[in-house]
Amino acid sequence: MAVVPTQQLSRRQLDALATLESRVVSADGGRLKLEWGVLRDRPRDATRDFLWLEDDQPIGFLGLYAFGSGTIEIAGMVAPDARRRGIATALLEAALPSCVAQGVGHVLLVVPGQTAAGRAFALDRGAVLEHSEHALVLKQRPAEGPTDPRISTRAATRDDFEELSELLVAGFGHPAHPHEFDRIGRERTVVVELGGAIVGSVRLTLEGVRGGVYGFTIKPELRGLGIGRDVLRRVTGELFDAGATSVGLEVSVDNERALGLYLSLGFQRVSTEDYYELKLWRR
Repeated sequence: MAVVPTQQLSRRQLDALATLESRVVSADGGRLKLEWGVLRDRPRDATRDFLWLEDDQPIGFLGLYAFGSGTIEIAGMVAPDARRRGIATALLEAALPSCVAQGVGHVLLVVPGQTAAGRAFALDRGAVLEHSEHALVLKQRPAEGPTDPRISTRAATRDDFEELSELLVAGFGHPAHPHEFDRIGRERTVVVELGGAIVGSVRLTLEGVRGGVYGFTIKPELRGLGIGRDVLRRVTGELFDAGATSVGLEVSVDNERALGLYLSLGFQRVSTEDYYELKLWRR
């Protein structure tokens, strides 16, 4: 019974974590933000995953996920019948030194909003609520609607770096990362053009039959003109055509305009997740 840090999870470990996730979701409802595509493709350059094993089976897990500039998100789970034993605390204490070693200055603990125990866990560690997001899911292709022939989408290239960075700063407060252009297969970044000029971007994922829409943004001065609705119909349709049976996305609880757009296209709320900022103490 101990924390086992790992740089790359084995297929057997991934399968066991999927089983554990099902147990936790069945008990708590909602969903867990475990980023399966990331977990399956971890590079062997740092320790980002931490397991609590008993009888060689994981009953606790915590993962680190680097997003944006200098930010790490932490998400995990503990088996329902193994809680109140200090497992979550041990996993977090094992992971925080890795955050420090990676030189990040911003660490967010992701807590499902419906779990009072998760909220108490974060607050007991001096964490402060930074923001909350709704997790949404689309279970069928959106209804057909008008399309603008001036709008087109294409794969992002390294030549788009500066414009993509400007878009992401305006939309989310952080620039693009060079890795945006290295993603292939299950994950790709797409730019949106209006009359040949870049006006937006979105990152699409397909993991098994689960599609994902991330980082979707349109230039602020062009919002409300129907561009986002048109693009979302197109890209979610592409994901369903590629084999997705559902498409997920996340939106800030404060972004009522975007939430209204997503709900009008058929997305449904699955859960709300709270992001707590943890202070890192460096010696």
